[in-house]
Amino acid sequence: MHSTLTEHARYLHGDAFGPTPECGLDHREHYFVVELTFADADSILAMLRELCPHVVDGRLPVWVRNLSYRLVLLERPDEPALTREAAENLWLHGPDWDRVAADLTRRADALDAG
Repeated sequence: MHSTLTEHARYLHGDAFGPTPECGLDHREHYFVVELTFADADSILAMLRELCPHVVDGRLPVWVRNLSYRLVLLERPDEPALTREAAENLWLHGPDWDRVAADLTRRADALDAG
């Protein structure tokens, strides 16, 4: 097993900012999904920020990014900046996600106002 979620994601999906080191472990997507599902918000955010630092870049598939933000927002529902970050990610992959992104933006505005 890899020592971090970021490391596991890097070996499975690659790294747009450097070579992926050699690894002798078995890399199957379902193992990564299980690890992601039960990771804490800090680990998930570390993965997103290291492998996709500018939101539009990186090699993480869209579904991994969407699931990651969904899981983080379940753990941290009251953080407007994080809610906006999740919305920004969805805006980039629309129009299928535009309604959800708009809802998240409204939620972030309400958090700021409240």
